[in-house]
Amino acid sequence: MGQQITLTQKEARRLAVAAQGLAGPRAQASKTGIVELLRRINCLQIDPIRAVERTQLLVLWSRMGIFDPSWLDELQRERVIIEGDAHRASYVLTEDYPFLRLWIRKLFERKGAGMERARAWMGANGTLRDQILGRLEKRGPLPASAFADLETGPVAPSRWASGKATSRMLDLLCWQGVVMCVGREGNHRLWHLRDVWMADWAGQEGPAEEEVVGLTCQRSLKALGVANQRQISRHFLRNRYPNLKRRLAELMEEGIVLPAQVIGEDGAWEGEWYLHRDSLPLLASIQGSGWTPRTVFLSPFDNLICDRERTERLFDFHFRIEIYVPKAKREYGYYVMPLLHGDRFIGRMDSKLERKTGIYHIHALYPEEDERNDAQTGAAVADSIRELAQFIGAKRVKLGDRIPAVWRTALDKEVTQGL
Repeated sequence: MGQQITLTQKEARRLAVAAQGLAGPRAQASKTGIVELLRRINCLQIDPIRAVERTQLLVLWSRMGIFDPSWLDELQRERVIIEGDAHRASYVLTEDYPFLRLWIRKLFERKGAGMERARAWMGANGTLRDQILGRLEKRGPLPASAFADLETGPVAPSRWASGKATSRMLDLLCWQGVVMCVGREGNHRLWHLRDVWMADWAGQEGPAEEEVVGLTCQRSLKALGVANQRQISRHFLRNRYPNLKRRLAELMEEGIVLPAQVIGEDGAWEGEWYLHRDSLPLLASIQGSGWTPRTVFLSPFDNLICDRERTERLFDFHFRIEIYVPKAKREYGYYVMPLLHGDRFIGRMDSKLERKTGIYHIHALYPEEDERNDAQTGAAVADSIRELAQFIGAKRVKLGDRIPAVWRTALDKEVTQGL
């Protein structure tokens, strides 16, 4: 077991930010840059909401700046990335497919009355199954709508499928590892036979569960910087780390994972904390002169803040998504983007792009209490908004009434005068 690593809460914050590619030099804006970034942050959550832009694009923009969104589609067509269940539906590297393969099989094998009924329904509808597979073999990739003529009647809806028989069959075949999502047309998934799309993997035996857990918990920890067991289990392959405590103990005995102690304002944090030995050079750089902060807005689903409990503990920042909250009960707005300034969250922005007119409406900017609200910070905020507006294709920016005066001055000067 390695020596315990002690770091302050500020250093822990900076390590988390840097590990996520949100400090230091930006990732290269290229397809190669996306691949390298995915090796660092592990997955890219997919979400259809486009009030500003889809989250998978915002997460990349915040780390590499303006880039061509079509690169994601190209990488998927080139079979470099695939869609899998990580932070919910996510893009992951194809090279990480062995990690997903184990849990895909377990999805279909789950116990419970609901899955028993689903497997029985699938067995009773073998003709529909064969028709879908035959059509995919001849014509795939295909959207679910390509099977509309095969519908035999409504199927009772569930929390994971629509009321259509073909949609249910495709989901079950995906869980069985027979078909997979290989692309998207807008928000509609394109399906194909897994062993056709992933021919190199067909018939290969995947790694054992213990090996998968050992490798993926290391990936989760490196993407977090410093974390406890609960935080590791809620990152990357979310909630798929059986016997994690035992595996972490084994990795500590091997010297791969190190015990850590985080010192906050009120003393050392309780519980067991961990740091990967590969993160030591990054920590040393942060503790020296290598901390290079940025000011940037994040997607509300960003990897840095997807664990709300950890976000509050590490950054003293309470953040909740209000998309599904009734309008009258929202505190900040429908689609709110946190504002990262160095190693602190200093505000949040409620905004929306009106695509018909190209007007990017900044409804409100809410500064956090006791955080910097000066002209220099305002200029950095303006820079981030200007670049974001350019990235999403806005023609102009329109400011609402709820903007701090000193930030409004910078926005009027740098953003609203033209992009």
